[in-house]
Formats: sequence, C-alpha cells, structure tokens
Amino acid sequence: MSNASPLANWQVLFLKPRTEKKVAAVCSAHAIPHYLPLRAVSRVRQRRKISVTLPLFPGYLFVALTAETRMPVLQTNHVVRFLQPTRSFRLLRDLVQVRRALALTPDLKPVILLKQGQRVRIISGPLQGAEGVVRSLTSSMRVILSVDMIGMGVAVTAARADIEVIH
Repeated sequence: MSNASPLANWQVLFLKPRTEKKVAAVCSAHAIPHYLPLRAVSRVRQRRKISVTLPLFPGYLFVALTAETRMPVLQTNHVVRFLQPTRSFRLLRDLVQVRRALALTPDLKPVILLKQGQRVRIISGPLQGAEGVVRSLTSSMRVILSVDMIGMGVAVTAARADIEVIH
C-alpha cells in the first residue's frame, strides 16, 4: 500500500458503450471505490410509462484504483482508456457537486461545454442542419453561418439545446 492519500487515486475510466453499470458492479464486488452518476429517465414501453436510470455521462466511470485493485477492472475487457486527472482533488470536488445536483434534480441532462470559435451544427428548428461557429455564449447563442469560399457569413440565434458540436 502506498503512502499517498487514497483521494489521490481517483481517475476516470472511458468504457465501451453501455458497459458502465457492468463495470460498476465489478467495482462493488471487489470493494473498489467508484462513482457512477445516474439520472432518472421516463420511457414509454408497450404503452406503459416506466422509469429507468441511465448514466449521466455515458461511457465514463469514476474510480479510485491502486496497483492491487486495477486487475479486476481490466479483466472486464470493457475499459477503453484510463484518464488520469492532473488534479485529483479538483475531480473529486466536481463529482461532489454533480452528486449534490443529482440529489436535488434526479432527471438532469448532460450538456457539452461550448467555447467561442467552436464549430457546431443546429439540430432542430427552422435552421436544422446548418453548420457554423459559436460567436457568443448565452442561453440563446449567436452562431455564425459562414460561406468559407468568400469569407463572409450571417449571424443567427439558436437555443443551446438546439446545437451539437461538430468533431
């Protein structure tokens, strides 16, 4: 066992799709500290409304691993990548804030952090399918739809929920 603080071992696992709960179950079985934020979602199945829990951040699981506890997680064959935070305490602070928010509002939805200058696509509304660059960040954002060949464009306003990032 190392002399480092157990809080310093927290990291993020990037997992194969739809395997978050399986890896969390392995962590529970091996007493590995982990956190899988889940959100409540209502679905209609066969004309019945049911409530299911889905990962708030699909593809990610937060775990505190040591050299001794790493092997059971690796043996699941669900881990794509280990992401080491530069500051574990900042990661833990962020996770505590997420846990508090989920306790107050269990049906939270994740949002992608947008930056000025980032390329986006409008996914709903009259301008659906239009691609542009984020000009200003507010609840209704200004997106520049440019014509690159002539170096000009137009500015439109779109709701944040109507925008997706282009990778």
